[in-house]
Amino acid sequence: MTHALRDARHENARGADAGGADTSDGRAEARTPSTVPTPMPFTPGQPLASTWLSRACVIVPALDAERTLPSVIQSLRASLPFLADAILVIDDGSRDRTASVAARLGCEVLSHGKNRGKGAALRAGLSTALARGCEVALTVDADGQHPGEDACRVMLASDDPEALVLGIRDLDRAGAPKKNRFSNGISNMFLSRFAGRALRDTQCGLRRYPVRRTLALGARGEGYDFEGEILLRAAWAGVTIVEEPIQVLYPEDRVTHFHVVRDPFRIVRTVVAALGERGLRG
Repeated sequence: MTHALRDARHENARGADAGGADTSDGRAEARTPSTVPTPMPFTPGQPLASTWLSRACVIVPALDAERTLPSVIQSLRASLPFLADAILVIDDGSRDRTASVAARLGCEVLSHGKNRGKGAALRAGLSTALARGCEVALTVDADGQHPGEDACRVMLASDDPEALVLGIRDLDRAGAPKKNRFSNGISNMFLSRFAGRALRDTQCGLRRYPVRRTLALGARGEGYDFEGEILLRAAWAGVTIVEEPIQVLYPEDRVTHFHVVRDPFRIVRTVVAALGERGLRG
């Protein structure tokens, strides 16, 4: 983990204790001890500090997630104990206590004064990770749809820190709503066509990014289109894309901010703009 991110985490926790909202339920959950053994992609006995995992972090973009965030952070820390102190929550203009809950849980928190979109949150998180000296960043949605074990699986799916690892969901098997499956299928087909390779799940938020290289791709999307645009630009730039099968949970009370009509349209618009930009560059 990076010392800067760890230190920032403790500063946020102290600030929350001084004046944050009462979130003792989240604080108790955060203290649950690690129980999930974590495999390591390096030779047994090799010091963690000598691997790229020592320069990794977790980014959790969050909007109105005070109810689900404690269990998400708890699950991440149980499955990725070596990153327990390197979790950055991007509060994207929440109207609830998301920021104070995250701080009470001991995460570093970056708050947007207003809702700017998931893409803006991810870009801010990646920029912060770069400033903290992180080489790779795992992104995890705050709604609880990704078990911590799968976050670990995606983090360790490739030994190449320059690879982009993409979680691949089986939406049919998970019983995802039909409108979600339709939307994802259209996005997959559209982006695969212009990426020049098959992309099986372009909307999954569980990913591992090579921080510096991802920012250098120059994706401009502000909302959910950012994640599709990143895949497109990564494919064009020759970035290795590794697809890792994962589970997905769709609890009945799950709240999503993805709009099945508006957001796919934005993805199409962003792809068209990226294609135009690429054409101008020759």
